[in-house]
Amino acid sequence: MSDVGCFGDEDIFLRVTKRYLPHVARLCLVSTFLEDGLRMWLQWHEQRDYISMSWSCGMVLATIFVLFNMLGQITGCVLVLTRKFVPYACFGLFGIIFLQTIVYNIMWELKFLMRNLALGGGLMLLLAESRSEGKSMFAGVPTAGGNSPRQYMQLGGRILLILMFMTLLRFNADAFTIFQNFFGLALMLLVTIGFKTKLAALTLFFWLLIVNTLQNPFWKIPSYRPLHDFLKYDFFQTLSVMGGLLLVVALGPGGVSMDEHKKKW
Repeated sequence: MSDVGCFGDEDIFLRVTKRYLPHVARLCLVSTFLEDGLRMWLQWHEQRDYISMSWSCGMVLATIFVLFNMLGQITGCVLVLTRKFVPYACFGLFGIIFLQTIVYNIMWELKFLMRNLALGGGLMLLLAESRSEGKSMFAGVPTAGGNSPRQYMQLGGRILLILMFMTLLRFNADAFTIFQNFFGLALMLLVTIGFKTKLAALTLFFWLLIVNTLQNPFWKIPSYRPLHDFLKYDFFQTLSVMGGLLLVVALGPGGVSMDEHKKKW
């Protein structure tokens, strides 16, 4: 009876929000790129000087990097939000993630690397959403077992999104932390294998909404303090992953999932 109630609530939520849920998901997903692009503009000199000093590359190359970062991110966000050339925008934002991972030495910081990979998972879902059955960037690519490349993108996107939650696990001995870890791991597993996917992704979204608001309240910190920028960066990165989860809710798990295979039983 309780399962029926849960699925009924989920169906009602999807019916009520289906018109604007994808738009909210896309806005959340690109929010970290939009915020970072604007920060490149507002902190132009600081960003340029940091790159110049870190890599000893000179002001010219540092300026080119900051300019490319700023224009690439803002242009990509505008294209995604206006639904124009979305695949090209996604690949451009993939490139920004890769470039920042190298330039800012994120490769050696496991937490930030996992979060960047989670951002990539969100972009992969966005790419899957934009890919119509009739017109495909992957036209002519053979499919296995009837599964299209779009469905494998959805699978890859789901798996990468979960990396964000791995960074939230805590290893304290108190009862609440243990419960939170097991609860989170169970939901992560459901999303990964695609079982009761929409309900699990929606639950993770609201859980992450609470955690993000409590742990990253950058608006309470004066803007001149370094902690303000750190919390702001973390807040918008997390918001982008939340957008990816909303895309999972809007699109469903795809063909490579337990939910899809259940329909064949």
